[in-house]
Amino acid sequence: MADKLTTDAGQPWANNEHSQTAGVRGPVLMQDYQLLEKLAHFNRERIPERVVHAKGAGAKGVFKLTHDMSKYTKADMFNGVGKETPMAIRFSQVAGESGYPDTIRDVRGYAIKFYTQDGIYDIVGNNTPIFFVNDPLKFPDFIHSQKRDPKTHLRSNEMQWDFWSHSPESVHQVTYLMGDRGNPASYRTMNGYGSHTYKWVNKDGEVYWVKYHFISQQGVENMTDETAAKAASEDTDYLMHDLYDAIEHKDYPSWKVYVQILPYQEGIDYPADIFDVTKVVSHHDYPLQEVGEFTLNENPTNYFDDVEEIAFSPANLVPGIEASPDKLLQGRLFAYKDAERYRLGANYEQLKINRPINEVHNYERDGFMADNQGSDVNYEPNSKNGPVEDPHASITPEQLQGATGAYRPYDQDYYSQAGALYRLMSPEEKDRLIKTIKGGLGSFDNHEIQVLETKQFYKADPEYGTRVAEALGLDLDEIKE
Repeated sequence: MADKLTTDAGQPWANNEHSQTAGVRGPVLMQDYQLLEKLAHFNRERIPERVVHAKGAGAKGVFKLTHDMSKYTKADMFNGVGKETPMAIRFSQVAGESGYPDTIRDVRGYAIKFYTQDGIYDIVGNNTPIFFVNDPLKFPDFIHSQKRDPKTHLRSNEMQWDFWSHSPESVHQVTYLMGDRGNPASYRTMNGYGSHTYKWVNKDGEVYWVKYHFISQQGVENMTDETAAKAASEDTDYLMHDLYDAIEHKDYPSWKVYVQILPYQEGIDYPADIFDVTKVVSHHDYPLQEVGEFTLNENPTNYFDDVEEIAFSPANLVPGIEASPDKLLQGRLFAYKDAERYRLGANYEQLKINRPINEVHNYERDGFMADNQGSDVNYEPNSKNGPVEDPHASITPEQLQGATGAYRPYDQDYYSQAGALYRLMSPEEKDRLIKTIKGGLGSFDNHEIQVLETKQFYKADPEYGTRVAEALGLDLDEIKE
């Protein structure tokens, strides 16, 4: 037998098809509170979409530890081979709105929420090991350049390339994005990265630097611009469909979790700045070490509850894992939770999808949608046996020194790693890279932007810059200046 229809307050609802009126042909009555409730709730069904990563797909699964990491971190989820930790994931696009085609060339968000015994641990990264900017002050400007022109309200290649051409730290990521991996064939067939460097601390207080890598066990597959355009014309939710259908058919995708581990001082002394998210740490210097594997085996029960309202933050750290001095990471520690307080409300972490599996005890109170607050003491210090501090979660001390100031990046070599990435590509990959750059950088008539950007490619690798200049019809002498 079907459930009986009720109002939000639980009252029986007798008629869901006909409003109360004054007679058969009369006006609608103000007393029809069920009609008013239905219309009022409908008006409020949409919450603000994410400013960045608005469109995405999600799933749930489990992480299994295959290699004990207690030598490097006291984090509970990484201690004890065979330990399983429930998790949720969201894949997304950076630039487009919620209804935008998901096969357009773009960086893909790769955000994981682990429900550990010590609370929520989030890794909020991308399908790229690097990013476009290395200072949080530039992030809003970068995103504005990816969005819509304030005059025409159209997406603009010129805006994107204008920002990149004036931001030389972006050339490494631009090369990655314009290459084959800039357009994954599915969420299942792309790798993920924590991007930033994080700090692992073991039970003895020893500190290591780590970088996360999530390697697809389905292999890496990408699509050409032509294939992507065809997919977008037929199904704007192509990637979302692919992930949902695979899990629905029990073809559960999985990823191996690896880390690069650098001893504390070796990380500080590494030739490239490991706290600059536009740079990578060479696998030859610090090979990948397997940690575990996660499998996605459950689709959302309700997309809004499980994907739209899921909220990630790099500030969701657990004992044994801490932030690094990475400037962009430091800005994200504030920005992500602040975005969700605006978008979902002050108590968004009480939503089921964001709630930890361990009990929550603190002195925060009230605000929109507060729930199950009880009558316990709401201040500290107190004599009421309220929650007390847990020294287990203490941050590892770190010596800091230096004069305050607004400094340029410590490592200003923006080009060598971008050149190394170009030289790793096969001849066919290089051909597609140049074609893709020409299609974007050559789609508008602004000589200054084209020259500025091509100079960056030339500094990364002379062959790279020369080929772009020739594709755009630029004077090579002007590029070499």
